[in-house]
Amino acid sequence: MGNNKIIGAKIQSIRESKQLSIEEVAERSGLKVEQIERIESNIDFPSLAPLIKIARVFGVRLGTFLDDQSELGPVICRKKDSNETNSIGFTNNASMERKHMEYHSLSQDKSGRHMEPFLIDIAPSEEGVDFVLSTHEGEEFIYVLDGIVEINYGKNTFVLEEGDSIYYDSIVAHHVHAGTDSTARILGVVYTPY
Repeated sequence: MGNNKIIGAKIQSIRESKQLSIEEVAERSGLKVEQIERIESNIDFPSLAPLIKIARVFGVRLGTFLDDQSELGPVICRKKDSNETNSIGFTNNASMERKHMEYHSLSQDKSGRHMEPFLIDIAPSEEGVDFVLSTHEGEEFIYVLDGIVEINYGKNTFVLEEGDSIYYDSIVAHHVHAGTDSTARILGVVYTPY
């Protein structure tokens, strides 16, 4: 949960530096005041969609919330160097209290990037969960490394197995979750224009 606390602090810091109230950010982003307060206070683990909307209001990249963006040249992410401190948990939009995706950034030190590549561990969903689909500007690419993943996209549902991939416009309402009662792992790349 360490990096989730960093996200809340960064959002608050940027908002204050731009002299914006929480109410102004809520109005411009289409989010609720309470949701922004809970994100800044590290009470909720937001999905990517609200973070992207807040980034657009601030005029910054999504990566601004996720890392320190210190490297101008190539960034190499080695398997042996990865650890839990580089992970960020997000909800599935159905239950704000339960993290269902653990994101491991593959580019956290790269400055000025336009893509956000992640290894993502997806926990099985609780029975009877009604998924809340999200939309945001940009595109997403998903490659299934392990397990089965189900993607609700508009009115369609796609089931992907190990080795399958999907590339889609994220402006269409979508939701990604484990397709079975087992954990899945994907390579996900998110592109958001700013």
